[in-house]
Amino acid sequence: MSFHSDHPLDPRSRHLLRTLISQYIAEGQPVGSRTLSKSSGLDVSPATIRNILADLEEAGLVAAPHTSAGRVPTAQGYRVFVDSLLEVRPLGEPQVEQLRRELPTGAATPTLLGSASALLSEMTRFVGVVSVPRHDEFPFRHIDFVALDANRVLVILVFTDGQVQNRVIETLQPHTSTELEQTANYLNTHYAGMRLDEIRARLLREMRDEGARLNRLLATAVEVARQAFEAPADNDMLVSGQTNLMGVHEAADVDRLRELFDAFQRKRDLLQLLERCARADGVRLFIGEEAGFAALDGYSLVTAPYGVEGRVLGVLGVIGPTRMAYERVIPVVSATAQLISGALNRSGAPQ
Repeated sequence: MSFHSDHPLDPRSRHLLRTLISQYIAEGQPVGSRTLSKSSGLDVSPATIRNILADLEEAGLVAAPHTSAGRVPTAQGYRVFVDSLLEVRPLGEPQVEQLRRELPTGAATPTLLGSASALLSEMTRFVGVVSVPRHDEFPFRHIDFVALDANRVLVILVFTDGQVQNRVIETLQPHTSTELEQTANYLNTHYAGMRLDEIRARLLREMRDEGARLNRLLATAVEVARQAFEAPADNDMLVSGQTNLMGVHEAADVDRLRELFDAFQRKRDLLQLLERCARADGVRLFIGEEAGFAALDGYSLVTAPYGVEGRVLGVLGVIGPTRMAYERVIPVVSATAQLISGALNRSGAPQ
């Protein structure tokens, strides 16, 4: 896992910044020059340390809150810390095995992703978030039609990942039970294993190719499939552990916390942010205002995409205070994404 930074710092400044941020993450209190003089291990005078801190503050990497003599990291300081001063190691095999045991085997995708959200929250003590793929991202396994009345049909869709979805559609003209049964058999025979968007496109292509010779069966298939296979609305998002943020020192600002909780309810803005993360390879990290999303000021978002065979289906991650143990959270997010991808591969998810 590699990160990069544009802040050139001499080795002494880098060491002091690393020490200050590590101590602040551990204790949550502004770190003073006297404390740094003792804990940094640098053979320099307190006056020299004060000068270095002044330089770091001028660079925007640390700040002095209120009248405190100590310094705290800024979002830019955390960025330098994560990008170039932090050593991130993969999750240990015992922890990976614990994650693997907790994830349900053979479960439908919503159940699997719900477990992932809860596990991310449990293992980090922050908020676990997972974006849920649309149904049309998955191939369908089987379809059945049940005539409800003259023009209303119940569509039962079974997807390869175990999801079952029922939809009621209204057709332009009535269809007999025999016609619906023949249509279902036709679709199951010729289209099982394809994604819904692929089916819609292929049916329309076949209809054009048939032209005037369009037979009754294909006409019925086109009509019911165009409605039955309509893509649902936007992706959904699963959120676990919101109340964990209520006990965090930095989250004591009730108005800011309320704004973030409102964002969890609305979901739209967070989902857009997660979709941006889906276009990046591997772990991605937003610190504070970097997200361009006011509700996340004072918080960090660590994400990783999941999917199958190089095709991204969604993103999972953790939201916590900027003062989080990044070296612990990043490996958990990365390992969970890999395990979810593996589970989806085994369940027959889209490839």
